[in-house]
Amino acid sequence: MSRLLRASILLLLLASCGGGNYSAPRNLDNACALLRERPTYYRAMKATERRWGIPVHVQMATIHQESKFIGNARTPHRFALGVIPMGRQSSAYGYSQAIDSTWDDYRRDAGRMGARRDRIQDATDFMGWYMNETSEKLNVPKWDAASQYLAYHEGRNGFANQSYLGKPWLMDVAAKVGSRAEMYRGQLETCGRL
Repeated sequence: MSRLLRASILLLLLASCGGGNYSAPRNLDNACALLRERPTYYRAMKATERRWGIPVHVQMATIHQESKFIGNARTPHRFALGVIPMGRQSSAYGYSQAIDSTWDDYRRDAGRMGARRDRIQDATDFMGWYMNETSEKLNVPKWDAASQYLAYHEGRNGFANQSYLGKPWLMDVAAKVGSRAEMYRGQLETCGRL
């Protein structure tokens, strides 16, 4: 076998082991179409719903807001003087946009040390874990997407202290998450995915 052929085969094998498909599904406004296109999303969200009690439509609306279903989403870079890169705005990463410290808490508490933020099964399980604790500690209903989102964004202490009240833009975002969750719930009902 020639060296060129061996090198080509090795390169092809390495390329096939590369990263996953992190692109967003085509139709983010239709829950049924989204889940038909990405059946692994539905399986992951149903598993999270069974384990933690967080409805699929609440998970979907939160993921839509956080990452638009892009698996390797990151926060934008910060720049000093408009041109000097200063790193990212936060360590948030993946479908759930979990920050490093909270992700580490989840992996330890849920016993999921191999979990990755860019894997949908792990990202939805993280959301379930976080929202379940929010429900238990702060009495936020698991189906209340807007309030769950506020606690998810601000952290439980920030939510308990009502830090969001000083952020009208965040209140608008939470209302949109709540509306999207209801839209997704209605769509999931029509295609028999509830």
